Amino acid sequence: MKYFLLFFLVLPTLVSAQLPSARVRKKKDFLVIMTTDFGTMKLLLHDQTPKHKANFIKLVNDKFYDGLLFHRIMQTFMIQGGDPNSRTATAGQALGSGNVGYKIPAEFVPTLFHRKGALAAAHDGNPEKASSGCQFYVVQGRTWDEAGMQQQLARIQSMNGRPPTPEQTDVYRTIGGSPHLDGNYTVFGQVVDGLAVIDSVAKQPRSSSNRPLKDLRMTVSGEWIKKKKLVKQYKVQF
Repeated sequence: MKYFLLFFLVLPTLVSAQLPSARVRKKKDFLVIMTTDFGTMKLLLHDQTPKHKANFIKLVNDKFYDGLLFHRIMQTFMIQGGDPNSRTATAGQALGSGNVGYKIPAEFVPTLFHRKGALAAAHDGNPEKASSGCQFYVVQGRTWDEAGMQQQLARIQSMNGRPPTPEQTDVYRTIGGSPHLDGNYTVFGQVVDGLAVIDSVAKQPRSSSNRPLKDLRMTVSGEWIKKKKLVKQYKVQF
């Protein structure tokens, strides 16, 4: 997910203040509602990646993403957005270099991987694999046959120094995803409703630089909802 940023500052410490008290978080979680021309995706953010979670909540509450474009789409791979320059971009303008002036330290968690619907942070290829403060992508990916999966498994083990978990192997074979990204980009959330929206966005006509020929804008909001309700409605586990 390279986006060619020229520089970054350190993530402001104020981001940590965006999460409510531990008492509130024990009972509630933040449901992200991402609206597109092709429907709505609902996502939950992982507690195991607290810096990314707090930063994304701050940006959502600040309405930062409202009106921005999905500026890069690749079918069977992912849809990417969050470049602030896309809000007023003209037709054909190159996008992907916009930022908010800081980056977030990588938060790699072996149990969080690039399955379909994973929300992950883009970065500029820096050695630390630190994330953009605003640009993200949602994984579409594809399912892998036995031969393809064996190649991906070997790649994951070579890159991460450990074999993929049985869950990873099963998910990539049945649900799909983009396993070659594991260990390179921080996964910090997951679509819990609206996976078909990813497919609809990803298949739109695009230019040679993978920018959609028609502007695809987003609106992103969120609210704290009781975990009991989330479990019942979206079959998630906490």
